[in-house]
Amino acid sequence: MAKKKKKTKRKLAYPKLPMQRHLNLCHEGTHFDLRPMFNDLNKRYFRGRLRGYNVMWGRRRKHRPRENFIFGTIQEEDRVIRINPALDQPFVPPWFLRYVLYHEMLHSVVPDETLSPNRRRVHTEEFNRREREFRHYRRARRWEEENLSRFLR
Repeated sequence: MAKKKKKTKRKLAYPKLPMQRHLNLCHEGTHFDLRPMFNDLNKRYFRGRLRGYNVMWGRRRKHRPRENFIFGTIQEEDRVIRINPALDQPFVPPWFLRYVLYHEMLHSVVPDETLSPNRRRVHTEEFNRREREFRHYRRARRWEEENLSRFLR
């Protein structure tokens, strides 16, 4: 009997390129260190179950985006969470950065919902319910709405 190939939650964007963990990116920023934040959130909300994850600042872009701003991403295959380096600024409250990190961590424990062979929903009802459990959820969402324009052109 042939073994079924285990499906990963996220697809690798460019399978022939080096994995994300091989990029020379760092968890220490100018204003914030992501590693202690990750460890605290992991202990508080995930009972320490997220093991082997690297959390780091992403690469700086040459130009700010016009319409969409991506605060963070998670690459499940590599167990890498990247946070947009534009958030490493003194005007960004630490609780907002923790919210962004928590949001990305939540993707690793809440399964996606398959809508069709080519479509999936990552922010499911369960995801949204769990996201609201974050202590500063409402405050963070309000801050995001009020300050999003600071990250766009």
